[in-house]
Amino acid sequence: MSGKDIGKRDLVLEIGSEEIPSRFVPAMLETLKNLAVADLNQLRIPFKEALVCATPRRLALFVREMSELQEDLVATFRGPAWSSAFDALGNATRAAAGFAGSKGVSVDDLKEVEADGVRYVAAEVREAGRPTSSLLPALLPALIGKLVFPKNMYWADPAVRFARPIRWIVALFGDEVVPFAYGGVTSGRVSGGHRFMGKKHVEIPSACEFMNRLYDNAVILDQNKRRQTLLAGIASLEHEIDGVVELDPELVEENLYLVENPVPFIGSFDERFLEIPQEVLTTSMKKNQKYFAVRAKEGRLKNVFVGVANNRAADMKVIREGNERVLRSRLEDAAFFWEEDRKHPLAGRVERLKSIVYQEKLGTVHDKVMATQKLALWLCESLKMPDISKPVERAALLAKADLVTHMVYEFPELQGVMGREYARLDGEDPRVALALYEQYLPRSSSESDSDNMPTDDVGAILGLAERLYIIVSGYKAGLEPTGTQDPYALRRAARCVSEILWARKLDADVEAAVKAAALQNSVPGETVEKILSFIEQRLLIQLKEKGFEHELAKLAISVTGSRPLQVLRLMEALTEVKDEEWFAALATAAVRVRNILQKAGELRAGRSEKGEFKEGEPAAGVNIDPALMLKDAEKTLCEAIEKMEPLVAEALRENDWKGLTASLSELSPAITGFFKDVMVMDPDERVRANRLAVLRRANALFEEVGNLGTLKLEPKAQE
Repeated sequence: MSGKDIGKRDLVLEIGSEEIPSRFVPAMLETLKNLAVADLNQLRIPFKEALVCATPRRLALFVREMSELQEDLVATFRGPAWSSAFDALGNATRAAAGFAGSKGVSVDDLKEVEADGVRYVAAEVREAGRPTSSLLPALLPALIGKLVFPKNMYWADPAVRFARPIRWIVALFGDEVVPFAYGGVTSGRVSGGHRFMGKKHVEIPSACEFMNRLYDNAVILDQNKRRQTLLAGIASLEHEIDGVVELDPELVEENLYLVENPVPFIGSFDERFLEIPQEVLTTSMKKNQKYFAVRAKEGRLKNVFVGVANNRAADMKVIREGNERVLRSRLEDAAFFWEEDRKHPLAGRVERLKSIVYQEKLGTVHDKVMATQKLALWLCESLKMPDISKPVERAALLAKADLVTHMVYEFPELQGVMGREYARLDGEDPRVALALYEQYLPRSSSESDSDNMPTDDVGAILGLAERLYIIVSGYKAGLEPTGTQDPYALRRAARCVSEILWARKLDADVEAAVKAAALQNSVPGETVEKILSFIEQRLLIQLKEKGFEHELAKLAISVTGSRPLQVLRLMEALTEVKDEEWFAALATAAVRVRNILQKAGELRAGRSEKGEFKEGEPAAGVNIDPALMLKDAEKTLCEAIEKMEPLVAEALRENDWKGLTASLSELSPAITGFFKDVMVMDPDERVRANRLAVLRRANALFEEVGNLGTLKLEPKAQE
C-alpha cells in the first residue's frame, strides 16, 4: 500500500469524571497534549494536529487525521570490521554470518559503511508498520495513567488514581471503539451530557461527530468557545446594569472551568454594605462566590454583582435569589468583623504579635517587626532621607498589627489593605496608613509595572527593610533556596528589592544594607558572602529578563558594586553603545593590553569581579619617559590617557554613565591606532619597557570601568 493510499481517521479520547477542581485543569490540558503528541511520535503514527479540551466533568483529546498505519521502522546496525567479515576472496566469514543472523537478514544483504576511516559491515533492518487500531488499546490507558494531578483520589483500585472518580470513557478511532478498561471503567461510545440541560447518556457515532453531539446536549466542550460565550453574556448584561464588570483574568479562568455552559446573571446586595472597604467586598465576592464585581462608569463600586450559573433555568430569578442569599450571609460576617476590629486601635494589637511564631529559629512576628523597624531606620539614614524617618518608624511598628484582626484572619489576602483602612480610622499619618498597604508591593514576582509599585518612599523603605530581613534571616536559619525549594520565597524577596529601588529611583547600596542586617541579626561573615552572591545572581537574572546581555550585566555590576539603580542606569548607557564599532574595538584592545602585560610578566593578577585589585597588580603612578616615545601613536595614546583619567574618575564618582561612555569613545581610536602602528616588544629594552609602561597605565584606566575582556564583541573591519 503506498503512502497516499493509507487511510486517515480522527481519534477522540474523553475521560468523564466527577467535577474536577478548576485550578487543576489548565495545567493538565497542556500536560495531556504534550504526552499524547510525544507518545504518537514515539509510535511513529502520523497525524495532522492534536487538540485538548476540558470542562469540570471531562478531559478530552481530539487528534485529527491520524494515519491508520504506523510508519515503517528502518534502522541501520553496524557490525564487525569488513576485514573480519569477509576474507581476501570476498567470502563471508563466521563473523559475517553470525552478525547477519542476529539481525534477521541474509549475508548477501549486508552493506559496507565507513566510520573513522575503518570499513565495517552493516545490516539494514526494516520493520513494517502495524495498524494504528492495534496500537491504541495499549496507548490510551497508558496515557491516562500518566496524568498526575496536584491531589489525586482513588475509588476502587488503590493503584488507579485520578483527580476525581472516573465515570465513563469514550474512545473512538473513526467510528470504531478502541477497546480497553481503566479504573474499572470500560471504554465505549457513550458520553454524558450536561448535568441539568442535556441527556444523561449521549451516544457518539464517530470521532468527527463528538463535539457536535455534546453541544446538542448543552456541553460547550471547547474552552475557547466557552470563554467567548461567557464574555459575550457578561457584555450584554453591562447594558442592563449601566456599569462596568471587573473582568479579573484569574476569575474569568476559574469560572471557565466551573461550568460546561456559562449563563451569566445579575445579582445585588444591600447598599449598607458599601460602607465596608471595597477590597473586602470584592475579595468576598471573588474568593467565596466567584462573582464579578461591578463598578459605575466613574469608578465607584456598585451594590451589584455578576455571577455565572451552570444552568439556564426556566426562571433565573430562583438562581439569582439563591446566590444573593448566600452572599448576604458572607457580607454580614464581613460587616461584623469590620465593626469588631474598629473597637481596638492597631497600635494596641502590636503586643499580641509576641504570641505568633514567625519561624521557630527566628522567633515571633513581633521580633521580626522590631528587626525590620531597625533596618528601615538604617535605610533612611543611609539614603539621606531623615525627613521620613518618623513615619517610617511608626509604619514599621504597625506593619503587621492587622494580622491579628478578625478581617485578615478570615481573608488573609487583605493583609495590608486592612492595616491601611484601620490606620486611617485611627487617625494615623496618611503616609503611615498608605505604607501599611504599600509595604507588600509588588505582591508577586511578575508585578513589576508602575501600577503595582509603592507610590511613596515610606512604604518603599518599609518593603525594602522587610525583604532584606527575610533574606538575611532566612539564610541565618538555613532556609536558603535550593533547586526546587524556596519555602520562604527568598528569590521573590530579592527580586522585589531591585524592582522597588528601580521604581522609586532609590540609590541604595544593597551590600551595605545586607551587612547592616547581618550585624543586627548576628549572621556570620561566610553566610553574608553567600547572601550577596545570591542577590547578585537574582539581579543578573532580572537584567537578562529586561533584555540586557549577560556579559554587559556582569560588567555593570563590577563597576557599580551592589547598587541596583546605578547598575540599571549603566546598563542602559552601555546598551546604547554596545553595537558601535569603537566599543567593540575598545573591548578587543583591553583584552590585548592585558594579555601583553601578563606575558611580559608586568601583570601577575587581575581585578576581581567586585572591582578590587588583587595582590601583584601594578599600582597607580606609572613612570613613562616621553623621550623614548618614537612613534606618534604612542604619544597620542599617552596624551589620551592623561586626558581621560580625570574625566573617567569624575564620571564614576558622579555616576555619569553617558559621560563615561563618551570618554571611552575618545580613547578607543587612540588605543586602536597604537596597536596598528607600534610594536610593543621592541628589540631595544628601554623602548620596550616604556611602551609596556604606557600599556600598564592604559590597563589601570580600563580596570576602572570593569573587565571589558568579558564582553563577547567583534569589532567591525578596520580600514
